[in-house]
Amino acid sequence: MPAPRISAPSGKAPLHPTVRHPFHHFLGALSVLLLLVVVGTLGYWTIERMSLLNALYMTVITLSTVGFGEVQPLSPHGRLFTIGLIVGGGALAAYAAGTAIEYLSSGEWRDFLEARRERRMLRGMTGHYLVCGFGRVGRHVTQELIEQGLRVVVIDPDSAVLSRLKSLEISTITGTASDEAVLTAAGILQAKGLVACASSDAENLLIVLTARLLNPRLQIVARAIDESSERKLQKAGADRVVLPYQIAAFRMTTCLIRPAVADFLWEVAHVGGIELFLEQIPLREGSCLVGQTLAQAQLRNRFNVTIVGCRLPDGSLSVRPTAETVLDAGKELIALGTHAELQAFARLASGEDRGAAQQ
Repeated sequence: MPAPRISAPSGKAPLHPTVRHPFHHFLGALSVLLLLVVVGTLGYWTIERMSLLNALYMTVITLSTVGFGEVQPLSPHGRLFTIGLIVGGGALAAYAAGTAIEYLSSGEWRDFLEARRERRMLRGMTGHYLVCGFGRVGRHVTQELIEQGLRVVVIDPDSAVLSRLKSLEISTITGTASDEAVLTAAGILQAKGLVACASSDAENLLIVLTARLLNPRLQIVARAIDESSERKLQKAGADRVVLPYQIAAFRMTTCLIRPAVADFLWEVAHVGGIELFLEQIPLREGSCLVGQTLAQAQLRNRFNVTIVGCRLPDGSLSVRPTAETVLDAGKELIALGTHAELQAFARLASGEDRGAAQQ
């Protein structure tokens, strides 16, 4: 099933207020009720010289209009005080009913239930990716992650911008991504990676710094508008920093002076309507490939994948692996193939697919 297309936001709208618990809407009515109970109890205790228990009982049956008999005959002042309590209770009931009708008609209860369902879903999410900022870059990053079958949580301060994602059943959180509470609610401790693509380098710097402090193992990629921000973002904890304008300039120059190369790279990624991907696949202990050379493994014949590079355990990259390159545990192979082909190869490289080892 193809991934849903994410359309661009139609425009900025005022920020929606944070969805509050229904209890907050009736806090005023509860406060008035408590005040009436205290005033009624003290009134009966003072005017009628009742005990505090009888005064409280008299106040409760008066406000609730249950119709029980009086604890003792009331004086004229006591009767007038009781009338005042009844009027106050009636006004309180009308106010509470109006508040309930307003709350139900506003639809905010739906927002509350949706927010609670979203929080419950986020608590059980692991291995997902956080996209901080849903602007022009964030929208395309989210689309690419979804098309690769990955789970995404989008964080943005503008709930109107995120409303489109909710209709596509994409998890979202309205808030500032540099806020520890927001990142924690998004499941940063269980997340696999984070993309900081907010509207400014300063905001991305705060996001990267906060995310790195919360999860030292998190893979973080940040966008930088100004080249001078690249080093700062790396110092703050970003594993990779991307400068979109620089990448766009490189691609435009390639199209201008090497159009055949640009066309070839595009065709490779979209040949025959079957998308090819470059994937990094680690070799684990226990895989039958460990100890073999590329020639012996025959990956092209068995999985139809092409090895275009190899990252060594020390972090160095070999971009021209030969047939004699030995497949050692700890190496990461950069492989080109379709999604299904790469998945099959990855299972063998991790030692999970024992059946393929017999082929």
